[in-house]
Amino acid sequence: QVHLVESGGGLVQAGGSLRLSCAASGGTFSNLGLAWFRRAPGKEREFVASILWAGGMTFYADFVQGRFIISRDNAKTTVDLQMNNLKVEDSAVYFCAAAKSGLARQGEHQYVYWGQGTQVTVSS
Repeated sequence: QVHLVESGGGLVQAGGSLRLSCAASGGTFSNLGLAWFRRAPGKEREFVASILWAGGMTFYADFVQGRFIISRDNAKTTVDLQMNNLKVEDSAVYFCAAAKSGLARQGEHQYVYWGQGTQVTVSS
């Protein structure tokens, strides 16, 4: 069983930056595929970014447009999401997720472990 805890959410003005962090415990962290998803009010949860087990390959949703960077530290068992140039439409609850396969990419069904989420609010 893998336990995930997110931190770093908050309120920021449009154009600002936030760094989300997710701490994992349990399981073999280096074997896991890791990702961030988000859910805005009234919308379905959607993929944001993912990173393969070795950290060499990353994937992003189209709406990211080069503004976010996902990274992982296998020694510290953390996965971060650096978010820059935030927009009002980025406001959502952001979830950290882990897949048993280190090759998991965008598909939500691949992720079996989920954090509780952290709120990100971007004001205009």
